[in-house]
Amino acid sequence: MVRANGAVSLRELARVVQTSEVTVRRDVRALEAEGLLDRRHGGAVLPGGFTRESGFPQKSHLATAEKTAIADLAAGLVEEGEAIVVGAGTTTQELARRLARVPGLTVVTNSLLVAQALAHANRVEVVMTGGTLRGSNYALVGSGAEQSLQGLRVSRAFLSGSGLTAERGLSTSNMLSASVDRALVQAAAEVVVLADHSKLGTDTMFQTVPTDVITRLVTDEPPAHDDRAATELQALADQGVQIAVAGSGPGSAGGGDSAPARQSRRDVPLPVQRRGQLPGGGHPLRNAAAMEPAPERSARVADLRRR
Repeated sequence: MVRANGAVSLRELARVVQTSEVTVRRDVRALEAEGLLDRRHGGAVLPGGFTRESGFPQKSHLATAEKTAIADLAAGLVEEGEAIVVGAGTTTQELARRLARVPGLTVVTNSLLVAQALAHANRVEVVMTGGTLRGSNYALVGSGAEQSLQGLRVSRAFLSGSGLTAERGLSTSNMLSASVDRALVQAAAEVVVLADHSKLGTDTMFQTVPTDVITRLVTDEPPAHDDRAATELQALADQGVQIAVAGSGPGSAGGGDSAPARQSRRDVPLPVQRRGQLPGGGHPLRNAAAMEPAPERSARVADLRRR
């Protein structure tokens, strides 16, 4: 199933082989030890970080609670009357469902799923790029999509991808998707990456957003035993990425359209000034974070690593 689809969820495996998820999880662990697949939160993928991208049906069943919490938190960053771009992906689709309640919003997207989620929203204008439809993730790609973004300027871009590392930033397995994502980034003053903890430390073929261009990462609380995710979060914070962690409070994960996830946000502030940022300029959240004393910043990052 993994070879055919690129990825599969534990729930789907348990249904197909008619056994419990506990049994499937044990078997997946054994298959990983043999190098036949790689485990991911809630499922498994083809081995290695540079494999082909999973399709939408497979992605939609992975880390659903985490994506919900991330979307709840990211929606709180969007203000009434703002103009933003939203890239393709299952996490950004969850975000779009919550953005339907923000009045006066203009959303530019290359994703049919994002557009569909906003199609009946009152006072939300949806602008779609041109391009060629890529059926695996319902996204418009190619030169038509990139050309339609030329001359565009919005406040924020919300993007997801296949992997995120402090060394290379956000990446994806598909060249056409990567090229459109780069065009989306060029249109935005700030870049917000939405990535659950299973993508942290994963590197795929095509870089979309270098680390020094990422303004903020919205992610979920890594499991206590996931040292790779904690180490990657530390490295991203050291390079100046603001980190907002969803699901750090009771009841915040899997909260659907409810608002409590906003109250559970924990930001890891910028420890250093970003390249190209003028003293005293930039986003007010960044400036406030940069004024925090170094010992307090270190303590907050250390707290994140412990949790």
